[in-house]
Amino acid sequence: MDGVRVWRSPDNTRLVFDLSAAVDHRIFTLENPSRLVIDIEDATSKTRFDKLPLSNTPVSAIRSAAKKGGDLRVVLDLGSVVSPRSFTLKPNKQYGHRLVIDLYDKAKAAKTVKTISDAVKNKERDIVIAIDAGHGGEDPGALGKRGIHEKHVALAISKELKRIVDRAPGFRGELVRSGDYYIPLKKRRDIAHRMRADLFVSVHANSFTSPKPRGASVYVLSTKGATSEMARYLARKENSSDLIGGVENVSLKDKDDDLARVLLDLSMDATLNSSLDVASEVLKGMGRISKLHQKNTEQANFVVLRSPDMPSILVETGFISNPSDRKLLVQSGFQKKMANAIFTGVQSYFYKRPLEGTWLAANRNKVERTYVIGRGDTLSEIAQRHKVSVKRLMSYNGLKSSRIRMGQRLKIPAS
Repeated sequence: MDGVRVWRSPDNTRLVFDLSAAVDHRIFTLENPSRLVIDIEDATSKTRFDKLPLSNTPVSAIRSAAKKGGDLRVVLDLGSVVSPRSFTLKPNKQYGHRLVIDLYDKAKAAKTVKTISDAVKNKERDIVIAIDAGHGGEDPGALGKRGIHEKHVALAISKELKRIVDRAPGFRGELVRSGDYYIPLKKRRDIAHRMRADLFVSVHANSFTSPKPRGASVYVLSTKGATSEMARYLARKENSSDLIGGVENVSLKDKDDDLARVLLDLSMDATLNSSLDVASEVLKGMGRISKLHQKNTEQANFVVLRSPDMPSILVETGFISNPSDRKLLVQSGFQKKMANAIFTGVQSYFYKRPLEGTWLAANRNKVERTYVIGRGDTLSEIAQRHKVSVKRLMSYNGLKSSRIRMGQRLKIPAS
């Protein structure tokens, strides 16, 4: 055993043991006191356990000892009741052989159900945006120079996006991943459905084998194949996340069948059209503050976007592999601009197509909105787009002339 890592998520704790070769193992529990025992055949340990971050986990301590016959025994002292599972993972580009121990909390399920039922009771409900920060935990995503990980960039932008969504009347943001831990691709969709989300937004940062490509882009699901070689490359890379992040009995062989089942649903065409419409608006918003890699929405077969009844988009905020993009992506100021640009597009979509029964449908003409000026915008075009006169727009924003600058924020008065 060469090392160990600990990841804490809302409903489980994951321990990952790095191994130099494939191993056979077994686990069992003991009581009084509560312990989980892991026996690993023909193994030794070079690892120290005293520095692991265990404070927010059910594990109070970890110890190991050699057994007769050359086996290794690892003991987890437990402070609460858990349901343990274990599995091994084969090597990939980022890791060698691994033994994964998942400890599932037994007291979390009731709270989740209560949250869902409360959300359904609202008469004029909020529009719910499920914000999915890509990768996490064992899966760092794209790796940039100076230790930059895509998972950290994606989470920072996602958290900022939630703050912006929550400030807007009639909207509520929900984070699919709120910390540094991995969630399987299918489970991300399931979580969004449990949130009763009206839109699924998966946030990522791109990478490529060459440092030349740069710029932001937006993707939706394709039913017929990728729209470009880059889209095909990206989908293949993102769909392999379960192999890197670690999912028990993971297999990518059933993905085509899974997609076929989804496409049988009669609502899929409408959902795809809605996804394309949202993506178009988000792309416009991002184009106002960032260089675009593609000016049109791209499509590819992303596992995480396969929802027949929930519009879903995947946002690439820039290329970590490009020096210019990488410098921007780690800046909190740019992260806020990017999050604001994404929500500007999302808000624009729902203002044009408010969902029946929502607060927005009943009140969209009664609230002030914010518009970020982009490249090529004119005051007259903005006024026409939002059905307000140039004179009123200038007066409302205290403008002395019709000259505007890129990045400037305008308040759009309620109708």
